[in-house]
Amino acid sequence: QVQLVESGGGLVQAGGSLRLSCAVSGRTFSSYGMGWFRQAPGKEREFVAVISWGGDRTLYSDSLKGRFTISGDKAKNTVYLQMNSLKPEDTAVYYCAADSGGLGLGQEMYDFWGQGTQVTVSS
Repeated sequence: QVQLVESGGGLVQAGGSLRLSCAVSGRTFSSYGMGWFRQAPGKEREFVAVISWGGDRTLYSDSLKGRFTISGDKAKNTVYLQMNSLKPEDTAVYYCAADSGGLGLGQEMYDFWGQGTQVTVSS
């Protein structure tokens, strides 16, 4: 089992930045992909980014690449999502997830999920 706990969400003005953290515990392997998803009110959950737990390979949503950066610190068992130039449309619950199969893009590929952290961007 893998446990994931997100933190770092909150209220920020448009143009601001936030860094989300995901504390990882339990049995993980270098082959895992650690991803971030988000779900806005009334919308489906969407892929944000994923990083290989054993290295630095990353994949991003095309629409978010350039503003969001995913990183991982295995020594601290933490995955980060740095979000810059935030927009009101970035308002969502952000979820951390683990894919035992690698760098999944679809939520159906992820085996473990955190509870989510709310990010609200005011205009």
